[in-house]
Amino acid sequence: MDSRTREYLRGRFGDHYRRSEVGLPPAPETREWGHIPFTEGTGTTMVRHRSLSQVGDLGTFLASERPRHVYYSAGRYDEPSERSMDGKGWRGSDLIFDLDADHLPGVDPATDSYREMLDACKAALLRLLDFLEDDFGFEDPLVVFSGARGYHVHVREEGVRDLDREDRREVVDYVLGADLELDDLTEVETVAGPAGRSSPAERHTLLTGGGWGRRLHSRLMGLADEVRGLGPEAGRERLLEFEGIGQKGADRLYDAMTDGYDQLAAGNIERGGRYTRRLAELLLEQARTEERAPIDEPVTTDLNRLIRLPGSVHGGSALAVTPIARQQRDGFDPLVDAVPETFRGNEIRVECPEERTVELLGETHNISEGVSTVSEPAGLFLMARGEALKAPER
Repeated sequence: MDSRTREYLRGRFGDHYRRSEVGLPPAPETREWGHIPFTEGTGTTMVRHRSLSQVGDLGTFLASERPRHVYYSAGRYDEPSERSMDGKGWRGSDLIFDLDADHLPGVDPATDSYREMLDACKAALLRLLDFLEDDFGFEDPLVVFSGARGYHVHVREEGVRDLDREDRREVVDYVLGADLELDDLTEVETVAGPAGRSSPAERHTLLTGGGWGRRLHSRLMGLADEVRGLGPEAGRERLLEFEGIGQKGADRLYDAMTDGYDQLAAGNIERGGRYTRRLAELLLEQARTEERAPIDEPVTTDLNRLIRLPGSVHGGSALAVTPIARQQRDGFDPLVDAVPETFRGNEIRVECPEERTVELLGETHNISEGVSTVSEPAGLFLMARGEALKAPER
């Protein structure tokens, strides 16, 4: 990034902060604050271990310093400006989740468009919120578009602040479905064995009320409904598609899904014997693969993590780090809703070393190699990403 580009970005970031109000997190005076300034060269410098009293009025600081990135800590401390973590005096931490489109299974940054990557990340976000709100019962997590490649979710409820790293690791393992086995999702009851046998038997009932048990049961009943709709011959053929299910198994499972449908709906996985269990294990693996929330694990387990400040501008995209209200989640479009108002409606000249395509504000901008006049949001986006330079205005 050359000096003209750097100073243009810094100036426009300052314009944004002068025209916008950036809110503070709860208990801001107990948190560590940090930022990355616009600096010469390719490297970055993190300024951190600062308290809010050292930063001063946040709005004034942002408008005058015009930082490239702005952060605050998930942790709350007695002395947030102390440089050593032990010296800070930890009081507790928010529970933070980070979803990054670049790291999602099935996403290839080399071939997928920015829009496709963000759409995949939005789907992962909705799965994560299903875990947090339905499984854990968190009532009002703060959902934030990170400003670049994904989403952050902040859980600030008092009950999570004292969780240590191991506790947070358990939360991570749960939303990832790590080491999840069928026996974890069943209730075992000892019952009398068949006539003529002295030893008792065990009855396994799937826990269908919520969590991973609900997810597995939904898949099992969805398959049962499909098989019933196909009829005897096609239904058995459908069951033969599953690894380890032969003709005998397909016959037993078809019976369990038709004559034993009500029992299956109640969570009884005894009918069909070992074949029902085998099928449930296969469906559980599908659920783990398709319904897990692929979060960035170190972010959630780190008690001292610095996270982007909602309302700030991301220096790698010139998009806003945007809080998303509950009623806006489904319809939120980061390539529209995260474009700062300050940058809209203007045009600037940029120089691109090669052709670029940028989708913002509902329009696709095809930008040619060399010097072009483009919408300012598209130009800022390319400059922030290092894909264009600011050209002199005529």
